[in-house]
Amino acid sequence: MRNFFRILRYARPYRRYAVLNVVFNLVSTVFHLGSLLVFIPFLNLLFGQTPPPSGRPAVEFSLEGIKRLPELFNWRMAAYIQEHGQMGGLVFICVVVAFCFLLKNLTRYFALWAIGILRNRAVRDLRNEVYDKILDLPMRFHTGERKGNTIARITNDVQEVEFSIMNYIEMVFREPITILLSLSLMIGISWKLTLIALLLLPVSGLLIGRVGKSLRKEGLRAQQKAADLLSTVEETLTGMRVVKAFNGEEQMRRRFRRENEMLNKLNVFTLRRRDMASPLSEFLGALVMVTLVYFGGQLVIGEGATLSGGEFIGYIILFSQLLAPAKGFTTGYYWIKKGGASAERIFELLAIENSVKEKPDARPIAAFNDRVEFKAVQFAYDEKAVLRTIDLLIPKGRSVALVGTSGGGKSTLAGLLPRFYDATGGKVLIDGIDVRDLRIQDLRGLMGIVTQDSILFNDTVAANIAFGQPGMSMADIERAAQVANAHEFITKLDSGYQTMIGDMGNRLSGGQKQRLAIARAVLKNPPILILDEATSALDTESERLVQDALFKMMEGRTSLVIAHRLSTIQHCDEICVIVEGAIVERGTHAELFAFGGQYRRLCDMQAFD
Repeated sequence: MRNFFRILRYARPYRRYAVLNVVFNLVSTVFHLGSLLVFIPFLNLLFGQTPPPSGRPAVEFSLEGIKRLPELFNWRMAAYIQEHGQMGGLVFICVVVAFCFLLKNLTRYFALWAIGILRNRAVRDLRNEVYDKILDLPMRFHTGERKGNTIARITNDVQEVEFSIMNYIEMVFREPITILLSLSLMIGISWKLTLIALLLLPVSGLLIGRVGKSLRKEGLRAQQKAADLLSTVEETLTGMRVVKAFNGEEQMRRRFRRENEMLNKLNVFTLRRRDMASPLSEFLGALVMVTLVYFGGQLVIGEGATLSGGEFIGYIILFSQLLAPAKGFTTGYYWIKKGGASAERIFELLAIENSVKEKPDARPIAAFNDRVEFKAVQFAYDEKAVLRTIDLLIPKGRSVALVGTSGGGKSTLAGLLPRFYDATGGKVLIDGIDVRDLRIQDLRGLMGIVTQDSILFNDTVAANIAFGQPGMSMADIERAAQVANAHEFITKLDSGYQTMIGDMGNRLSGGQKQRLAIARAVLKNPPILILDEATSALDTESERLVQDALFKMMEGRTSLVIAHRLSTIQHCDEICVIVEGAIVERGTHAELFAFGGQYRRLCDMQAFD
């Protein structure tokens, strides 16, 4: 239940709708029970078990007066039957019942309207918070977590919370009113029968509770397995070209079906436990009713009868109205258990501590004036050293290239500058200020980043170029595209700059996507550039166009360039060779090539002269 109350926190801002729901449910229940109770005095009069009152009873606005309302109704019914006959009385009762049901359903609609607003807005806020958390978490989380698992938390898990826990919240606001009013009327008719019912119903609840004891744990396993299945689908769609190229359809099919079958077994088990609640609670409720019929019958036909036939029938009708909400609570118990598993996964994500935090007194920075410096920088990932005491100075306007074998720590070093990660030792400085002391948004605003994987979105060409920079004019966007050698191919697209490019820009070639990514960086006009393998995945012609665009963009800017193709970085002011997290050589292209060390060997491997 702990997760239930944590979810309830999201409904707190909309508690006025909860109050409206309770009020409308109260009125609805009164009309519903009233439509049933009017039959009691009618049946008593019909069977001659209640003598009609000789005169109009005096009813005052007090507790005693309220208790005499049945006498007033008896008197009115008797007068109506004497005047119109029993058939007329029956018509009168039917009209009253129909009117009560009309008002009951009208108020029920308003109750559902109020709870619907509360429910949907609470789920909206929860989903927003999960998405905000995903955006706030550092790259370390995203590189270590399966994307499908993260997607499942904001889709499947939130949906399960909406269906399970929010349904239970709706029931909590509705069913207690029916239960309390029904019990009050039942006590008024016969406290003895009500005592028997109150003794038997908790026993039924305990039996049902034992059946669903392990449901939360199984629900948690089912949600995790659903996340694994979603990860498999995401990996299949992302890698479809490789799957087909290597005839891997059957392998992926077996993997998917294995995951799907495991999910099926968990869902069958969970649903079997949950679905057992309804028939079990109905059967136990029927046993309680049979018991009440037995003892209640004795109160009607036994010696010293204390109940009339009409009152007994009315009591059984009231008890039957009590069964539905009681049954709803037992079913809701299973909802809470299953939805609690999804809520646990959501709160597990929300509880992850962000290792890259902005200090409360972080300093603003509007411009870059002097230098970027890595000072005795170290970085470890899960206790594995990735960078070892890196010292590197990049004066303003200069370009530095990082080269070396894969896994040496080049991208990690570059990722420390915009604080995708934080160094575990040493400092990263901009103009002599530790980047951890700066506002993150200001810090990243100084940088333009182009990576090997051109990250584009399912939007127009113009929107992708202007991503993160609202308010840019089309003239600015076109100028950026021209610098990036992208304007020519863009104008040949069906709708030019308004062409939708599909998921991840899959309607464009690799070179076209990369030039859009460069145009995005150009439009930002940053003083610092980070180019991470920006041309490594391109063909020769595309590489030439992209390289030309990069050279234009790097003019006058401080640049940190990572490259495997050494032909692309020979113009850099300094080249650093990184091996196993340490800088082993540094200098210009000519100096390092003449030195004959690691850099020379890398050049020879690429037949670079």
